[in-house]
Amino acid sequence: MAINLDKLVGFHQRAVNIREDRMEVIAGNLANANTPGYKAKDIDFNKAMSSAREHQQGTMTRTSDKHFAGKMTASQFDMQYRIPNQPDTGDGNTVEVQTERNAFLENGMRYQASLQFLDGKLKGMKKALSGGQ
Repeated sequence: MAINLDKLVGFHQRAVNIREDRMEVIAGNLANANTPGYKAKDIDFNKAMSSAREHQQGTMTRTSDKHFAGKMTASQFDMQYRIPNQPDTGDGNTVEVQTERNAFLENGMRYQASLQFLDGKLKGMKKALSGGQ
């Protein structure tokens, strides 16, 4: 019986990739907090996961299990502009540093949880393959 790692960890691996892309977007927002006219962006995690699932089941098929699946990047997701909670300060920048920091921290915690879940799955697989030792 062949072991399909994509079935074992596929969902969580995609979640980690999307969280990583989201961290980059949020870090970009923080880096541009003082840039006049910069509009804060974000990735909707739920939409991105749906898109990643559709991409995986899409028209392209792998002809061999040894082929790597393509990784979707943030530019392939529906990038959205964040709606500011504060009034415009006059320079057109919509980055709210505290909101971005909170989003970054929350995303980081969820990223870490996804990594720990993946680690548990792989340890369980390793234990099963080694006969429980």
